[in-house]
Amino acid sequence: MSASALAERITAARKAAGVSQADAAHHLGMSRPTYIAIEKGAREVKSHELLSLAELYRTQVSRLVRPDAPVPVIAPHLRAEISGAEGDSGVGEALEKLASFVDDYRFLLDKTYTRFIPVVPPPAIERSQLSVERVGARVAQDERNRLGLGEREPIANLRKTLDEVGVQVFADALNSKLAGLYTFVPGFGYCILVNRLHPLTRMRWTVAHEYGHFLFDRDKPGVDYVSSPQRRPEGERFADAFASNFLMPAGGVQRHFDDAKARTGDVNVGDVIRIADVYGVSLMAMTLRMEDMRLIQRGTWDLIKASGAKVGDLKRELGLESVAPQEKVETFPRRYLWLAVQAWTSETITTSQFAKLVRLSPIEARALAEEISRMVVDDTEELPILKLKLSTSVLEREKNA
Repeated sequence: MSASALAERITAARKAAGVSQADAAHHLGMSRPTYIAIEKGAREVKSHELLSLAELYRTQVSRLVRPDAPVPVIAPHLRAEISGAEGDSGVGEALEKLASFVDDYRFLLDKTYTRFIPVVPPPAIERSQLSVERVGARVAQDERNRLGLGEREPIANLRKTLDEVGVQVFADALNSKLAGLYTFVPGFGYCILVNRLHPLTRMRWTVAHEYGHFLFDRDKPGVDYVSSPQRRPEGERFADAFASNFLMPAGGVQRHFDDAKARTGDVNVGDVIRIADVYGVSLMAMTLRMEDMRLIQRGTWDLIKASGAKVGDLKRELGLESVAPQEKVETFPRRYLWLAVQAWTSETITTSQFAKLVRLSPIEARALAEEISRMVVDDTEELPILKLKLSTSVLEREKNA
């Protein structure tokens, strides 16, 4: 590769790792001007120096020596479960993972001579006199219509739906404080990384939430925390309202609620769990959604939480666990895997490269290739225990009389 391309990649890797030029120079045992000459391409970097820099920047030598242009330094919009110091929330590691995923994706596009079909982005949100929550609800319905999702039906495969409109969703193990993050990479597109250690329902919410951020404040990267001591920012409130209405459309929730009430004249906890399962959301999300729609009494979620009942136990009692088992969560978008298999079967990349690209051992990577080819042909807390039954009504008390 050219000296200038190598210099660009070394510079980008250093910035992504948050290392100063002075620290990099000290790590290599040279003066800062000498190191700066390396980043300018004026001084050749030696093999042992390249190995040392890869270790310092927590990346692979193979990425540093790729001839294509480096991925721009990612400055994403971040979400965390618990407010606290950024250094303790695993942000740096998450950034490195997302940067490496995007870099590998662009590498595969180049190796397979593939280009993304340009996707028309959704129109920018127009500010109005309405509250951001109302705007979020309206935009969610508009977006469902734009994507052909209808006004009532659940979204069967959220990742696939967004992939078709050019949104690349990756999933990997992140620090428990992080739910996910997003960024827009020029020349590549919009990317989301979610924490695969979270339950599927939580991951779906995070993906929808981050997509809401993209629609509302795509040009304002920064850090978001779920818990905030003060009033939550507009963008965060919009993203929550968008996710709620996007995943749980009012018309559909109302229909299922009415059907449940028509059967027995009441709506109970078991009914809410069933409806949540239909839409692929958590019991908490559906309960709060129904509270906001004024279908059930306020404080229902607080009652369920205070009971100490485990949602998994309640679902098993309803017979839902066997119907909807925990599905496998792929790290990469399906298109990424197809490109990796295509590059390997055409011998454009080696088996070792293929294994590294899919983050598996060579044996596991071969098994994945066969699978792809066939396809082509809640933390517990000490809470006061209250008795909770699935038959417990959730309607307003005066309606139960």
